[in-house]
Amino acid sequence: MSRRFVVLTTPAEAAIAAADRIVAAARNAIRRRGRFFLALSGGSTPPLVYPLLAASPREEAVDWSRADFFLGDERGVAPDHPESNFGVARQLLLDQLPGIRSAAIHRMPADAADPDAAAADYQAELARAFDVAPDSRRLPAFDLIWLGMGSDGHTASLFPGSSSLRERRRWVVATAAPAGMAVARRMTLTLPVINAARAVLFVVTGADKQPALRSVRSGSRELPAGRVRARSTLWLVDAATAGEVGAS
Repeated sequence: MSRRFVVLTTPAEAAIAAADRIVAAARNAIRRRGRFFLALSGGSTPPLVYPLLAASPREEAVDWSRADFFLGDERGVAPDHPESNFGVARQLLLDQLPGIRSAAIHRMPADAADPDAAAADYQAELARAFDVAPDSRRLPAFDLIWLGMGSDGHTASLFPGSSSLRERRRWVVATAAPAGMAVARRMTLTLPVINAARAVLFVVTGADKQPALRSVRSGSRELPAGRVRARSTLWLVDAATAGEVGAS
């Protein structure tokens, strides 16, 4: 298990580094295993990264027809809603990349009438995609899970104090965001699946994340983001998040 923290000067530089890391992970997975399994992030950084992946030279650098796209979490809204993580991904990335198979796009149905049943269905979809039994002790192994972090230290839709943090059996759960956050209903991958990934990529920007990042960098597991310990975990943060002198 390894963790690295890389500080970039600006959010734009963090986005470039993230796009390059995703391309490298995709090329490596396709070369080694013939397919690339990626879980996309929500939050404020994907709109900075998606256009970089969908443009030259990164668009041509990967055989995107060999990629499967999932979500790390989703809000309980329709896919055309502006708060939908999937909607942003579809508009800025999935509709722009060449050769993507419709069957390789796995939308997380957090807007379903029965969210618990929908979470179970998504777990079954994961099982089919990764060719494992849905009740197996063998977890799906994503090539890369891309995450962000909130100022409260949450990641995906795993919030401080949530019972979903204690989940050990289910891969996907319906959950709720704390009061005051946009869209209470959520669906999320759980820590066992996240920590089973071959690699996790955090992309975090903004000075409001400084206290949470300090906690994570100290090795504390108090915050949800601090409990992410995949085989390889890379944090790309901007100078404001890292609290560097002179950050704007």
